[in-house]
Amino acid sequence: MIELLAPAGNIESLEAAIGEGADAVYLGLKSFNARLRTTNFAWNQFEAAVDSLHKQNKKIYVTVNTVCEERETERLYRFLSYLNEVGPDALIVQDYAIMRMCQEFFPNLELHASTQMNVESSNAVRLLQKCGVKRMVLARELGLEEIKKIKQETNADLETFVHGALCVSESGLCLFSSFLGGKSANRGMCAQACRRFYTAEVPGGERQGYYFSPCDLQLIDQIPALIEAGVNSFKIEGRMKSAEYVGSVVSAYRYVIDHYKEDRKGSIAAAKRMLASDFARSKTTYWYGFNSLEEGVENAASKILNPEQAGGTGIYLGKIAGTKPAPKELIQALKNTLSTQDSSQINIQMAYLKGGSYDPDPGDSIRLHKSDDTGRVSHKIRTVEVEENSEKRWIDIPQGFTKDDDVYLLQMKSSSKRYNRVLPSDIGKYRKQPKDEILPILDITPVKAKELDYFPDGIYVQVSSIADVFAIQALNPVRVIIEYNSETSYDLLNHKTVIPFSKKQLYISLDPFCSAAQEDKLQEELMLLIKDGYSNFVVNNIAHIQMLKDQKVKLIAGPYLYTFNRWAVSWLENQDIGAFIMPYENSRRNLEATFDQNVRSRVLVPVFAYPALFRMRFKLPADYDFTYFEDKEEKVFKVNSTKDGSFVMPEEPFAITDKVSFIKQAGFNKILIDFSKTKVNRNQIKTIAYSMAKGQPLPDSSRFNWKDGFYSPQQIEEYKAANERAALNKMNGKKGQPGGRSKPFNTKKGKGRR
Repeated sequence: MIELLAPAGNIESLEAAIGEGADAVYLGLKSFNARLRTTNFAWNQFEAAVDSLHKQNKKIYVTVNTVCEERETERLYRFLSYLNEVGPDALIVQDYAIMRMCQEFFPNLELHASTQMNVESSNAVRLLQKCGVKRMVLARELGLEEIKKIKQETNADLETFVHGALCVSESGLCLFSSFLGGKSANRGMCAQACRRFYTAEVPGGERQGYYFSPCDLQLIDQIPALIEAGVNSFKIEGRMKSAEYVGSVVSAYRYVIDHYKEDRKGSIAAAKRMLASDFARSKTTYWYGFNSLEEGVENAASKILNPEQAGGTGIYLGKIAGTKPAPKELIQALKNTLSTQDSSQINIQMAYLKGGSYDPDPGDSIRLHKSDDTGRVSHKIRTVEVEENSEKRWIDIPQGFTKDDDVYLLQMKSSSKRYNRVLPSDIGKYRKQPKDEILPILDITPVKAKELDYFPDGIYVQVSSIADVFAIQALNPVRVIIEYNSETSYDLLNHKTVIPFSKKQLYISLDPFCSAAQEDKLQEELMLLIKDGYSNFVVNNIAHIQMLKDQKVKLIAGPYLYTFNRWAVSWLENQDIGAFIMPYENSRRNLEATFDQNVRSRVLVPVFAYPALFRMRFKLPADYDFTYFEDKEEKVFKVNSTKDGSFVMPEEPFAITDKVSFIKQAGFNKILIDFSKTKVNRNQIKTIAYSMAKGQPLPDSSRFNWKDGFYSPQQIEEYKAANERAALNKMNGKKGQPGGRSKPFNTKKGKGRR
């Protein structure tokens, strides 16, 4: 049976999805999901939804698809325990920690690998299948032939996105939003840097555009071919979209799935008419229709990018020109008609708009975008007030939006429907919540004598070209990491250059995107390199682990195998990986919390890099004739377009070179200077060496998240509350209470390696 899987960002969308024939829905709760800015479900709503959908023989999946810091692991454990008790049909996961915890504590929870896990090859699928993962949500950057290959070679349960917004970056590999202020896409806080308006330096002046804002995916024509290819589930993106959007898209895809056998051409035409009211961005089939990998790399950009296309979705209604409180009678009317759980619909204000060409009416669905890209919310208009002797039309909008924020039309009232309720009217009997359970302690495997002989203390340097291997000798590295790309692979395989380091001193770093079209050639080349004497590899995709696990070589987990907590580290240990490069997004505090003193010799800490903020699986169009561009805050970035894809990097590097002595004092004695995707020059080497020796910061550099960590709304609220309590105590003449653990320390041990 083919499954049609729909988003449920709120109760109305859930009702629309089920009402139009979705077989399953996916939704998030208030934490650990990649759409934290949508409404999401309260505990009792979720429990009621599971009960109601199961009675209708429908399925419900929960998104737990973000990475988790070490201090959050106990909360994650409690959350998983709660889910285990409620019983959804599966969890959609990104963090290896969840797989590790479920292996040990919750084996009955079915797991689906999120697209954020960057699964795009048969090798990755095989490894996850062996680890108990039931379904693979494939990366959106794959074409039909690649999906066919994975299905034929694994017979795995496959899920593919067929409709909705795309990320310009390869799945799970975007660091842009995180670099801008800790709002990590891997943490559900994406500020959508790809949708922003940029100014580029072009020959003869400047040009402006939405250079990295991708079109929306629409694969309605491809549904029959995907069914024949063996895809098990078709996924519609849109947990932040309106119920009307969800309903219309589900109905279109439902129609094709049900009728394509009897009338392929007619069913697709009918479905396209159903989609005519989708006021989102222009549509693309992205990687579908190319005959080869090379053809896709050359031409995919023209199918996905449109610099003239605004970053917003829908028909532009204008900017908010003014706001005022909502009438008390409107708020009371909403309280009388809405569930108390739908508080987001009650926290409203009134606003009037300027700059658009359409006047919205009650029942229309709109999308509001903060001018600083910190928030986007869908909303159904309940009332319109027209001011006497004025052209001002006041509409209700959510609280939190203000002057100059943008508003778009998502759906007109005429195309909306009323659906049967899914949740019972009284959900008072659903009372399950996460409990105050204590997570058993997990120790990372202690380091054995001589275990890390291949991983000595000292300076490591990573480069992207063979020429730069010679340039970095002045840093006296103990090991050199060579990025494996089109240029270096040719040189290494054909012995074109005598490298001034032994093969024992060289690590080969593999690209984090490993597609079905690339994996066979890569595996062949890796076997040749091993035969030639190379024995140290930095793996950045789970496919690499599967390729190399029986080859008697040393594997180092690269920065894209995210190790933000010790449970993720433990899962990788179980794949015979004993050394780890810290993810670029990590903070000092979280690094030290993850790795105790006795295992810090397992970790290589990057102190200098130009991290790839976007990694795109295509060359940029020919008319993107620029290297440097800047955003409205005048932050400068650079882009590099190659046969291996395109990469956006910051103009100013991430640098904590002045902190090297403190990092070593903390027990991290392996330091990485990463020149990936850049050209090494002598002056830069001197500056970096001076910074490390003298402890002086590099000028014009960024700390990334090293000091402040990830942006966390919850942490900000806790900080505000603590300050308020301190102020109140001071006013009352009380002293603060000493801190401490609220629970007795649990000495029960989790297993290290399994």
